[in-house]
Amino acid sequence: MSVTVTPHLNFRGDARAALEFYRSVFGGELAVITYQDAGAVTDPAAADQVMWGQVASEAGFRVMAYDVPAATAWEPGVIPFFASVRGADAAEISRYWERLADGATVVAPLAPSAWAPLYGMLTDRFGVTWVLDVEASWS
Repeated sequence: MSVTVTPHLNFRGDARAALEFYRSVFGGELAVITYQDAGAVTDPAAADQVMWGQVASEAGFRVMAYDVPAATAWEPGVIPFFASVRGADAAEISRYWERLADGATVVAPLAPSAWAPLYGMLTDRFGVTWVLDVEASWS
């Protein structure tokens, strides 16, 4: 079993441009899932914005990003990233979740989602926001 920890950057409408830029700098593969792709459109004007995106290179560079929905408070520089823990084993991810949840505020419970077998978000007792999920293949 193995997991990776990846910076997960938060933007408002610029996630795709940022990911394309990082790919031009570091190389690698770009994957982008829009709110429309995931069936999670709450604002038709944002349907083509990035709900989940990633650049991953063979050299080991990896960064994720998304566009914070308009209905969610966001200010550049305030909560600019999440720590993302991703793995293939649901039991392993669940164990990490249970430990991180001690004293945390759960933003989204760890549960199956439209885009991952398991996905959850919490802010730990130190104020760090973590996203934990089980890998899904998006080709």
